[in-house]
Amino acid sequence: MPDPFKTYIQTLQADLARGNASEHTHRPAIKTLLESLGERLTATNEPRQVTDCGKPDMGVYQGPVLLGYVETKDVGVKLDIEEKGPQLRRYREALPNLILTDYLEFRWYVNGERRAVASLGTVEGDGKIKAKKEALAAVGELLAQFLALKLPSIGTAKELALRMAKLAGLVHHAALQTLEMEPPTGTLKVWLAAFEKTLVPNLSPEDFSDMYAQTLTYGLFAAKVTVGAGQDLRRDTAAGLLPETNPFLKLLFYHLAGPEVPPAVSWVVDDMVGLLNSADMEAVMADFGRGFLEKDPVVHFYETFLAAYDPEKRKVRGVYYTPEPVVSYIVRSIDYLLKERFGRPWGVADPHILILDPACGTGTFLRSIIALIYDTLCAPRPSRGLGFLRHPKPPPPDIRL
Repeated sequence: MPDPFKTYIQTLQADLARGNASEHTHRPAIKTLLESLGERLTATNEPRQVTDCGKPDMGVYQGPVLLGYVETKDVGVKLDIEEKGPQLRRYREALPNLILTDYLEFRWYVNGERRAVASLGTVEGDGKIKAKKEALAAVGELLAQFLALKLPSIGTAKELALRMAKLAGLVHHAALQTLEMEPPTGTLKVWLAAFEKTLVPNLSPEDFSDMYAQTLTYGLFAAKVTVGAGQDLRRDTAAGLLPETNPFLKLLFYHLAGPEVPPAVSWVVDDMVGLLNSADMEAVMADFGRGFLEKDPVVHFYETFLAAYDPEKRKVRGVYYTPEPVVSYIVRSIDYLLKERFGRPWGVADPHILILDPACGTGTFLRSIIALIYDTLCAPRPSRGLGFLRHPKPPPPDIRL
């Protein structure tokens, strides 16, 4: 059986000898090399239009399981410069298992940190690649470790929000790049126009891409919470798992993450699905809201996510979750004051009270008020006759929220 590294070097040399080789010329050679290093390995070679919008050049899979990504540069490109560039910074922040290579030198990054570097050799003046046996062994060891890496399972809300926020950053960038390249009838440009017409006038591509990334992330998380820890989430069925109580998000998510999602974005969405499926969701959900009376992971997620995704935007928008004990105290205090100081014996349940929450957020205050109204009007009362009621029951309230 031929040595895969010798075959790889011979192929590179033959490509270089023709004098017109480019970065894309050598992709079949590295694909063959990677697939020869283990059972059921597949290295996907992404088309130029996808990689130009922000996807690494190759994904490496073992069966259906994604192992990591490979970003290729042409032979002789200075990897020191590429490593510090904006593209690699994005990839290193978001992708936990990544290789950067010029087909001869290989740099392996784990969670953004460079783990190892190895080089097959150099191209000599006659176009031949000079490689020593120990160099082949070093590259072989680096690639073996890259393929064998097992990331620890995510078990806290903060870890999950951080990883999803990094992937959301890639969605944001890929969507923005796609908008620049798409024709007017492209999927994202059509959605941008629809958003601008019906939701946000003068919506910029930058803001739309941000909304798009956040909606995808939040929707996937909500769908995973719905499907539960014992069942895998799938991108093509995620929209159907979103709560019926949020029909707008359900419909919007179907289109944003459905079959028409651009390839430049779909790979990140698939990575988010894989991340959620591999996370210890029972531990994550137990961690959400720890220390609060009400532990609703979907309610708590957005603040945690936005703190990791864009802390400045969180500050500007005032996205800070109010603990349930504080909400309960404020709502009950208002109810008490309405009864004792303003002559409204039914408090917040009075039909003439207008309830406003101009910074609604996740609706925690409205939820608490509705619960108090229900307790006031509908909760079962002790069977002690009617004497214990200080006031007759009012007509059904016309509550405007």
